[in-house]
Amino acid sequence: MTAVVAPTIGAPISSGHRLRWMFADIFTITWRNLLALTRMPGAMFFSILQPIMFVLLFAYVFGGAIHIPHLRYIDFLIPGIFVQTVSFGSTSTAVGLCEDLQKGLIERFRALPMARSAVLAGRTTADLTRSVFVVALMTGVGYAVGFRIGTNVGLFLCGCLLVLLYCYALAWSFAGVGLSAPNAETAQVMVFPIIFPFTFASSAFVQVASMPGWLQAFAKNQPVTQVVNAARSLMVGGSVHDTRAVWLALAWTIGLLVVFIPLTVRKYRRVS
Repeated sequence: MTAVVAPTIGAPISSGHRLRWMFADIFTITWRNLLALTRMPGAMFFSILQPIMFVLLFAYVFGGAIHIPHLRYIDFLIPGIFVQTVSFGSTSTAVGLCEDLQKGLIERFRALPMARSAVLAGRTTADLTRSVFVVALMTGVGYAVGFRIGTNVGLFLCGCLLVLLYCYALAWSFAGVGLSAPNAETAQVMVFPIIFPFTFASSAFVQVASMPGWLQAFAKNQPVTQVVNAARSLMVGGSVHDTRAVWLALAWTIGLLVVFIPLTVRKYRRVS
């Protein structure tokens, strides 16, 4: 009979084991947050309904008044709707973290033998997973109202990945807001004044050239415009093909991650 040797108490843990435990903890927290979403069907329904209403509103109400040279407006619009949808959806990171903090759930997590990074990484990963579903749904809605891929499926998927990476960067950015807010309602109120000007003063719905000169300087040099232009270039191509926008969007997205991940982790250590 082969004897099983128990690990010595206090023995050092290899880095490989630490990584496996960390990813297991992140998966557990991610799954917990996704399950929580399924128990709020009303919130899920209205979060899905909002971007559909934006598509219908801009395509059928404003679309006839907005002229884009050499491009159908619906093809111009859908990449912008993708970015607008994941931007608004990222507010759930701030709200969810604030709720967990106020309910004392994060303190309970801290009492467990789990990686501290799992709470933040699990929340942002869960919100990213939800955005994957929303982008897939919006692709179907876009096709239903006339959107067509102008490049190829591979480049279209690259555009979706870029949008989702931007969504992940925003989730980390807004996680810090959630940890700073006194309650969930305040967290939501704090986030929307940031999202609205960046989303609507961008190339998401209209050409930047149609804006007043003083506003163009801001609209051209902010992250939402760069991500929208990059997604539009990858998904539609043709007259809106812009390789430079793809690199600028990646630079903005990676920059947000580099800046806000350490800031959010530091904030998390202080408040919890």
